[in-house]
Amino acid sequence: MKTKSFLSALQDFARLFYPSCCLGCSGALVKGEEILCTACIISLPKTNYAWTEENPIKDKFSGRLPLKYAWAFLKFRKTGIVQHLLHQLKYNNHPEIGIRLGRLMGRSIEGNNLTHSFDEIVAMPLHSTREMSRGYNQSRKIAEGISAQTGIPVKENVLRTFYTTTQTVKTRDERWQNVATAFQIKDGSIVKDKRILLVDDIITTGATLEACGQQLVANGCAELSIACVAEA
Repeated sequence: MKTKSFLSALQDFARLFYPSCCLGCSGALVKGEEILCTACIISLPKTNYAWTEENPIKDKFSGRLPLKYAWAFLKFRKTGIVQHLLHQLKYNNHPEIGIRLGRLMGRSIEGNNLTHSFDEIVAMPLHSTREMSRGYNQSRKIAEGISAQTGIPVKENVLRTFYTTTQTVKTRDERWQNVATAFQIKDGSIVKDKRILLVDDIITTGATLEACGQQLVANGCAELSIACVAEA
């Protein structure tokens, strides 16, 4: 007990001179805060799309993909905190942001009593070349955070079949053509009859989620839902 108290005091002393910084605002984190300060978490622009069957994200996939639930946690705004956090996650080697945001999403799942509505989480995969360059798959980090909070297991059921160019500057039709055949299921028996939560970092046109989701549906998943950190 004395050893733990000493270590805790030592850590508190170290924070006085080497404080951990919030990756949202760069301010110092206080004891009990992790990755993001309380002020940044409170200021996150939540969409307020409840886990209901009718919302703008689900409407986006109407007639394209059969979904049980569809959800975006935050609203993406240029130069806003969400853009900053996703940039840090994807390009500045901060995978811990994905895990932290995933945990916050997991709390929402718990708060809406939906923890037992999903059998497996599937993270949107990256081509191995891109993942090797980045060092990790940002969507998987988000999925890991959701899993850590809710206990829903993460499964690696989907992989890219070929390298696709960035979706950023493409039109909706070009995005679809770019990813239409980019995914395949490793083993259909893994997803068959499972209630799948497909997780990605950001949704714009939904073309990538649609292409991946169609493969899950074609391989017999019982229900398909999607959850993204942000809607652009």
